[in-house]
Amino acid sequence: MPKIYKHKIIVTEDSIDENGHANNVNYIQWMQDAAVLHSTAQGWDADKYELTGTTWVVRSHYVEFLLPAFVGDNITILTWVSNIKRIRSLRKYKFIRESDNKVLAKAQTDWVFLDAKTGRPKPIPDELINDFPIVSEDEEP
Repeated sequence: MPKIYKHKIIVTEDSIDENGHANNVNYIQWMQDAAVLHSTAQGWDADKYELTGTTWVVRSHYVEFLLPAFVGDNITILTWVSNIKRIRSLRKYKFIRESDNKVLAKAQTDWVFLDAKTGRPKPIPDELINDFPIVSEDEEP
């Protein structure tokens, strides 16, 4: 179960905007995809959330764009859990172009844990907390 999860993508033509590089909206989708895959790798897939009657929703996203991504770029998305509070968790991301090892973007999402039936915030259970080791700032890639 990886503390820092790696997800690889290739930028496709449909990700490119009128400026000739990957559109910012794609980064949000890639962040969500990486978060779901990391959760699954940690044992928390869609079935487990359904079984526990819980889900996550986004409170906020923050993305800092450093360099553009272009068609055909191979990108490694690193993601990790930076903190877990009573009902919220901060997940961070780093987008790295493999050809030159340049950081294209840094991002984070503030997630809120919910009761899936009521839609109300719910305390994050110890079982989930134990399955997602925290990556401290000193450990961040």
